[in-house]
Amino acid sequence: MSVRQFDVVILGSGPGGEGASMKAVKSGRKVCTVEQRPLVGGACTHTATIPSKALRHAIQRLMDVQQDHPHLRTELARHTPFKDLLRAATSVVSRQVQLRTTFYERNRVDLVVGRARFKDAHTVEVSDPRGSSELLAARSFVIATGSQPYRPPGVDFNHPRVFDSDTILALRDAPLTMIIYGAGVIGCEYASMFRMLGVKVDLVNTRDRLLSFLDDEISDALSYHLREQGVLIRHQEEMAQVEPRDDGVVLHLKSGKRLRADIFLWANGRSGNSRDLGLESLGIATDSRGCIQVNDAYQTAVPHIYAVGDVVGAPSLASASYDQGRFAATHIVEGRLEHKLVKDIPTGIFTSPEISSLGRTERELTQAGVPYEVGHAFFKSLARAQITGRTVGMLKILFHRQTREILGLHCFGDNASEIIHIGQAIMSQEGPGNCIDYFINTTFNYPTMAEAYRVAALNGVNRLF
Repeated sequence: MSVRQFDVVILGSGPGGEGASMKAVKSGRKVCTVEQRPLVGGACTHTATIPSKALRHAIQRLMDVQQDHPHLRTELARHTPFKDLLRAATSVVSRQVQLRTTFYERNRVDLVVGRARFKDAHTVEVSDPRGSSELLAARSFVIATGSQPYRPPGVDFNHPRVFDSDTILALRDAPLTMIIYGAGVIGCEYASMFRMLGVKVDLVNTRDRLLSFLDDEISDALSYHLREQGVLIRHQEEMAQVEPRDDGVVLHLKSGKRLRADIFLWANGRSGNSRDLGLESLGIATDSRGCIQVNDAYQTAVPHIYAVGDVVGAPSLASASYDQGRFAATHIVEGRLEHKLVKDIPTGIFTSPEISSLGRTERELTQAGVPYEVGHAFFKSLARAQITGRTVGMLKILFHRQTREILGLHCFGDNASEIIHIGQAIMSQEGPGNCIDYFINTTFNYPTMAEAYRVAALNGVNRLF
């Protein structure tokens, strides 16, 4: 079997793989990207980020129309089945695939469809769906194979009423009731989406609060608004058994409780796609969830083999994965580390309303003994929010009492994932450039949501003495 030679071979065409491919090829390297699916984009484009966020937007638009035209509410609900909402998501996926395919074509990156497995430290064998295979050799490799929903033993995911975050996107009709097990980002997002459709949702959380990595005030606000929307949240519960039936699913909890619903959605974690890559024979270690261990340069135990994105674990964000891919390729072609862009990564959680945060929380600052102050801007007081009717939420700025340096930004409300980037631009400045006074001394368009920064800054500075 002949061997095709490349400078860099990248496994996976999701955000991490794309970032690595584009950086390497634009640096003059001969690059090949291997993708298991027949279309590029990875799980981000096909089963996770893009379809779920497009579905959320379609649901939100339906809710907006129903709110604006209450006399049509019943009619709209009857004539807008779940499959039609999913169709909108599918159209976005198609456009994303078309766009990203042109990136590879325009930059002359070789695309090979199939599943790769390392034959040795410098060669992978790619088996395509038709049964044929070919060998690819390279000086360097980047593993960007992503992740998939973790499936615990004992749960029958083949049953038509049992879903994970991938298969839920194949649901044809919205149920009347559902149980979501796992109250992480994915669980909270789907709880919010299905509740907007009128589905009765039981959200089972294995911990004592929702999204404990968030600032406590934001986590509490999320809990309040999910409950206000009608989601029943059950904290500190663990699954004992999932019992699928013909007419529903019964969840048995270790506490002795039993919950029943039309469908069951498992949303309790993901696993890195590292199995059957041949890593064991190379001495490359993975953890219990299949995540590959890497150093600061994203190198595995074999220095010329890198790993990026969800397959290395946290933060498991599409935005971070793309940067990790670029940084790994930078190390390959230039031999230097680049960490500036990943020092502070904003989180974006697409519940309704959205959540986004950056930097440290009040709990972290208090534990570290940092003298900080807090400034709030409640959306209900902003003219733009009153105009749009999106008055739920707030922007919260944490800053140092002496230096006035911005230490953390936390936003809960409509377009939070967009609003956060204004503060990010100032927070990323070196030295005196990172100062809350920027928001006080800058004129913002009025009425806008950006004005929240001026309101929050004034609110916080007025607390200083």
